[in-house]
Amino acid sequence: MPVETDVLVVGTGPAGASAALFLTTYGTRVLVVTKYGRLSQEPRAHITNQRAMETLRDMGVEQTLTALATPWELMGTTTFCTSLAGEELGRIPSWGTDTVRHADYELASPCTMLDAPQTITEPVIVKAAQDRGARVRFETEYVSHVQDDDGVTTTLRDRMTGVEYEVRSRYLVGADGARSAVAADLELPFEVPGAVGGALGIVFRADLTHLVAHRPSVLYWMLQPGAEKEGVGLGVLRMIKPWTEWMLMWGYAVADGPPELTDAFVRELAVGLVGTDDFEMEVLSGSPWTVNHHFATTISKGRVFCAGDAVHRHPPTNGLGSNTSIQDAYNLAWKLAHVIAGTADPALLDSYDAERAPIARQVVERANQSIADTGRIMAALELTDTTDVEVLERQLALRRAPGPEGDRIRAAVRDAIAHKAYEFDAHGVEHNQRYASGAVVPDGTPMPAYERDAELYARPTTWPGAKLPHTWVTRDGREVSTLDLVGKGRFAVVTGVGGEAWVEAAAELGAERGLQLTAVPIGPGLPYDDPYGTWAALRETADGGVLLVRPDGYVAARQLTAPASAEQAREWLATALDAVLGRRPA
Repeated sequence: MPVETDVLVVGTGPAGASAALFLTTYGTRVLVVTKYGRLSQEPRAHITNQRAMETLRDMGVEQTLTALATPWELMGTTTFCTSLAGEELGRIPSWGTDTVRHADYELASPCTMLDAPQTITEPVIVKAAQDRGARVRFETEYVSHVQDDDGVTTTLRDRMTGVEYEVRSRYLVGADGARSAVAADLELPFEVPGAVGGALGIVFRADLTHLVAHRPSVLYWMLQPGAEKEGVGLGVLRMIKPWTEWMLMWGYAVADGPPELTDAFVRELAVGLVGTDDFEMEVLSGSPWTVNHHFATTISKGRVFCAGDAVHRHPPTNGLGSNTSIQDAYNLAWKLAHVIAGTADPALLDSYDAERAPIARQVVERANQSIADTGRIMAALELTDTTDVEVLERQLALRRAPGPEGDRIRAAVRDAIAHKAYEFDAHGVEHNQRYASGAVVPDGTPMPAYERDAELYARPTTWPGAKLPHTWVTRDGREVSTLDLVGKGRFAVVTGVGGEAWVEAAAELGAERGLQLTAVPIGPGLPYDDPYGTWAALRETADGGVLLVRPDGYVAARQLTAPASAEQAREWLATALDAVLGRRPA
């Protein structure tokens, strides 16, 4: 007899682990398998943005992760230099840590940014999933799957014994990374070049406090001979633990294959990037990886869904990888849970591809553009490459020299580094993701225009297909985020004074349909108050209007004004729910 479960998840990386956490929290039976014998020992993904943190806050694990991660205030002095001990070319405040941008970040979310390497996030998420009932099997390899009208039969191999067995599930989630066997078996269509470069990632311990503590950052970028060849644009030292554990990144030509990581070669690279040999180091690991420019244009087929690096493969620039993977899972999990529970039609699942495939394209293009943008620094120094050391030193000297030529180079370098805000402060890329699918009901209004750069700045709106805006309201006088009033796997009805009919309709329809509908009335004399008036400024509806908010915090439908009657409120809400949940009126 095959093992049975509601959802089988292949992979325990950010997408697979979070899918397991979301699903089991929603009450869905989930089995997670990984071909590896343990969770990741490589601190690959690390930047954890506000939107990813919001999903983990919804799951109740935000504080656990925050206690283990490097805090926001130590992340942001991104530095460009010739080496840690060498000449600085400039700095750029990053991730909203500077005074000017910090307010934008605080206004957009109740969560901070964190630097949480994968070696921290995976154990936290997987443990929380297991504590809530998810089953996890290590040393278990995906072999193949077959779909039918009722479910998926997946063949797995126990790598300890070689024994193959079958798992029968309603649905299958392929979160098995950039070499996804599940995506390959589905024959998902991919676009753009694929592998565009090679990079080395070498993790080592060394106390470099004296070189960096006065300019705390996650990333230090080095302009050195050969540094711009493939890789991520320059040589990089990435902080893993302040200021004693590091990852060295250096490019190599994919066509030539990775160099042998001998002790002497690794030491030479590290000394070059640090700028002195006056330090001791302990190498913990080293491996090559591929710089990809590759995304799937379709990310699901039938009862099988792919998420994370399985469908969007790109360099670590912008810190989008694990964050996008977690959000893929957050988008998919509530839909699977509702379909399995019988409160939604399977047609709802079509919205996963419609909503997340465009995001896969967006993040791949953005991350690769950020590598290209690093080349602006070379161009600013009027360099085509760094092969000729004398030419490199001459141009660096010109940057320090008085006169028109030095003026030109200094201004160009400043502009080139400032442009890297599109990598290190792309707040809009994170928060401005808009969905258009059957799980969103348009209200006939145009999407609000972006008043500032859409990649750099978050633009809050309640327009259907946008994430519910965050602001602080109060409950019994205590502040609570609007985002904390929705989610938890439930739909929510957000209204205000004069919206009593919406609350009554939600209670009636929820009871009739076995659907949890959270009522969120905000205003004077209601369970939640808006003492600062910030919710009134953000909601874009009249007091008695309504927002139907999905379990993932996205606005599914909106009516701008109070209902004409209780009957009209019920009819509107029932019709909106039917549309979002893939159902059509009988």
